[in-house]
Amino acid sequence: MPFSGFSSQICLEENMSQKQLKEAFISNLNGTSVLEITQGLCLPAFCILCRGLLIISLQHLSSFSHNWRTRFFVDFVVLVIPLVTALTILSSFIFFELLIVIMCGAGLVYQIYQRRTCYARVPVQKILEKFLQVSLESEYNPTISNYRVSNSVFVAIAILAVDFPLFPRRFAKTELYGTGAMDFGVGGLVFGSAMVCPEIRRRKHREGFGFHLLKSLYSVWPLIILGLGRLITIKSIEYQEHLTEYGVHWNFFFTLIVVKLVTTVLLIVFPLNKSWIVAISIIVLYQLTLDLTPLKRFILYGSDGSGTRVGLLNANREGIASTLGYVAIHMAGVQTGLYVFRNRIHIKDWIKVACCLLLVSISLLTSLYIVQVKVEAVSRRMANLAFCMWIVASSLIFLSCLLLTDIILSFAKFLIKGALVPCSWKLIQSPGTNKKHSDFLVPKAEREELSPCLITALNRNQLMFFLLSNITTGLINLMVDTLHSSTLWALFVLHVYMFTNCLIIYILYLQGKTVKFW
Repeated sequence: MPFSGFSSQICLEENMSQKQLKEAFISNLNGTSVLEITQGLCLPAFCILCRGLLIISLQHLSSFSHNWRTRFFVDFVVLVIPLVTALTILSSFIFFELLIVIMCGAGLVYQIYQRRTCYARVPVQKILEKFLQVSLESEYNPTISNYRVSNSVFVAIAILAVDFPLFPRRFAKTELYGTGAMDFGVGGLVFGSAMVCPEIRRRKHREGFGFHLLKSLYSVWPLIILGLGRLITIKSIEYQEHLTEYGVHWNFFFTLIVVKLVTTVLLIVFPLNKSWIVAISIIVLYQLTLDLTPLKRFILYGSDGSGTRVGLLNANREGIASTLGYVAIHMAGVQTGLYVFRNRIHIKDWIKVACCLLLVSISLLTSLYIVQVKVEAVSRRMANLAFCMWIVASSLIFLSCLLLTDIILSFAKFLIKGALVPCSWKLIQSPGTNKKHSDFLVPKAEREELSPCLITALNRNQLMFFLLSNITTGLINLMVDTLHSSTLWALFVLHVYMFTNCLIIYILYLQGKTVKFW
């Protein structure tokens, strides 16, 4: 019987084209647990912490401080490789990988504390009291940059890794209900872009409705070109597609366009600080529409109930309907960005922010459990109420984790005279700090350009990195038989792919080039 089943599988594969096999490979999946994804979200935060602590520990080596190749190698090994392994060979041991990274971070903090050059003979309690009085550069907050870069790196890894057998199917995008790691990647991109949207940056200006709308229309033209380019390319080369993700013609670029235009209008009509009310109103009304009208049946089964794709609306029903959910996520991201970007000076204020974000996320996760039991489970396909709650709660957990690790890294910098870490908080003089110590809280070198940094490079060219990752993913899929690749070959391809993409963006940054389309 086992031989008979194996023979049937071979016959089935022979009767299916390579395109159909790849589409089947990424379809009909149910995701994983919220807990496992949350553990995975904590990993990049502690990797960023370890990277900063490692830079402080090695900063006395001139070959490390001034050699961009060494800095790039360290950033790649500490920030990218752990994510690749967590999504592949160590996917069943994410908790233990996280534990190892935390232990490494604790060891580095202890080492830095032991050889501290500030308050060398002061008890730890007094050091902590002094640290809580330290002020930070109020105009620079690395947390959101770290969030967006970490999410971009995860998405870049996942969009290629998902085509290899090495990638756990539970991490891939879900078919109807469930929480997949790749589902968070898409929602996290929307949430992350909302936190740095133009409306937050120009909130003190009073331009008119027409000005903002025209500016928004102009800013989406690159997304229109990218969306059309992706559509034409996929259809012309018969690239594998997951139709229930967005539909026949729709793709994520088109979702971003609609979200951008709709939220621009909403943020003109409603005050920025009421974005959370708008987000709740939209998603609750959308969920009621799903439950009380035929909309849910239409999204899942089409207008005739048999899954038809005839007609533009039928063909793209998932992509069009789910934009309402992403609009709600965007508005929640705007409210979060407004809160996080608020000027705060002292470390203790940021500790309160991290605790507040964590409490809100726990409240949302508790509510999510009730919603999944009483209303409907998480559905990426519909971007329903549960999906939006999950994305926002997970994003807030990620942000609070990044904030806490930033605070720990600032403490390590506080202990070492002249410690410099790119893409981290800058310590400045505190009113309660003695003059002798405050002189070196902000060394002269820290006011100048810091050494090259992969995080800053990716943050400067995020759209370029996303586009480059999509192009190289398509090229690799055309050249490599990903479905029948061995573990070693898959790991090799993934590491070369990420190394190449990161290096290109890094070199662009070294040359002072930022690729912008508007």
